[in-house]
Amino acid sequence: MAKKAKSAKKAKSRSAAQAAVKKRSGTKAAARSSARKAVKAKARTVSPKKTARRKQRIAISHHREEDFKADGLRTYAKYRDLGIADATHGLARAHVIRLQGPCNPAEVSKLHFHDVDFQMVYVLKGWVKTYMDGQGETLMKEGSAWTQPPKIKHMILDYSDDVELLEVILPAEFKTVELTA
Repeated sequence: MAKKAKSAKKAKSRSAAQAAVKKRSGTKAAARSSARKAVKAKARTVSPKKTARRKQRIAISHHREEDFKADGLRTYAKYRDLGIADATHGLARAHVIRLQGPCNPAEVSKLHFHDVDFQMVYVLKGWVKTYMDGQGETLMKEGSAWTQPPKIKHMILDYSDDVELLEVILPAEFKTVELTA
């Protein structure tokens, strides 16, 4: 009989110990859970709210020679704005660029970068030879397209007299930084 009592006592103390462990780990889990909730709630309050974008408009641009203007970033280029900057309220810009020939490397081959989020160029006509940091020299011909990651150092090395490029940039207004060799 004494054996049975001892065995029952051990079982009771074992189950009591297990219950205590469960209770402690349950308390820890509850504490961890409430700590996670606090961190998540704090993260939600700290994260910036998205601002509503203004409604974009339709932009239609038909080719007209008189729309090519020498009022852009480079003096050796004429730009035909496609109306994207106005239609998107500055979200993006798109224009056709005609580089004026013949190419003068002393004027055009200046290492620089643009502080943009996105930049893509498509060769509509002719060819252009470029240099991009990490890529080297590349000859782009009619039908070639490329992206330039934000702030990548690059320059034009040469181009044909009839080159035309389509360029898309985000945002519409950006800073260009010329670098000294």
